[in-house]
Amino acid sequence: MKSSPLSVGDDPHPATDTNRPLKIGSLLLSSRLIVGTGKYTSLELMQQCHAASGADVVTVAVRRERLVDKNSGRNILDFIDPEKFILLPNTAGCFDADEAVRVARLGREMLKDSGYRGAGWVKLECLGDTRTLLPEPVGTLRALDALVADGFEVLVYCSDDVMLCKRIKAAGAAAVMPAGSPIGSGQGVLNANAIRIIVEMLKGEDADYPIIIDAGVGTASDVAIAMELGVDGVLLNTAIAGAGDPVKMAHAMRLATEAGRLAYQAGRIGRKLYATASSPWDGRVNT
Repeated sequence: MKSSPLSVGDDPHPATDTNRPLKIGSLLLSSRLIVGTGKYTSLELMQQCHAASGADVVTVAVRRERLVDKNSGRNILDFIDPEKFILLPNTAGCFDADEAVRVARLGREMLKDSGYRGAGWVKLECLGDTRTLLPEPVGTLRALDALVADGFEVLVYCSDDVMLCKRIKAAGAAAVMPAGSPIGSGQGVLNANAIRIIVEMLKGEDADYPIIIDAGVGTASDVAIAMELGVDGVLLNTAIAGAGDPVKMAHAMRLATEAGRLAYQAGRIGRKLYATASSPWDGRVNT
């Protein structure tokens, strides 16, 4: 069953903050999983996967050729219920700051009177090249400065460099979104230590500052591992859309997000070289 975005104070499980809303800018999310719209074999399948994922937020590329299905000519937005989902416009496919800012403003205008929530925020992507699709840091920072000055709440796709993430946060980003690995690669989180350092450094300054893994996860275990590192959420698309059974994978991603968050809060045991008995040695029956 699809849950609705929560209000501050709603908490069905007060002993843990797993179900407490995630605050990004002025928006509150009941799910820590954000999903996309690309690469599905049909818009109907996309719609089913969105429902199975339990997500509150769907990210959509603003450029028109990504909004309209090339095979049927139907608009993606006709398959995303504005009562159930918040839209997160993104600047996918932009390779310089000026283009990214222009596309972000287009998205705001597109959503402003559409009935969808999400017109005031944007997922900023300013890419370096078409082969790696990794973010270009100088252009990203330039675009971020312009968008923050223009009143946007900006979620920034970036590399897993802690100093860059600190600069992005200081520049006014609503969230940092370091890549786990290249977009669509399915490699999972390649540098867990970098993510741990980002979490430690940024949350040491502000415990509530959102950090979201964006890109590269391939299956549910990748999502659980990402969440166990202490990030606040995961954004993904290809791992669901490209799965053998996308609806089942969407459900798996939902459960993995929740399980990884719980495991992080619980605190894993330390790794040891040798075994440690679960039962005490004292009191054994001698034979």
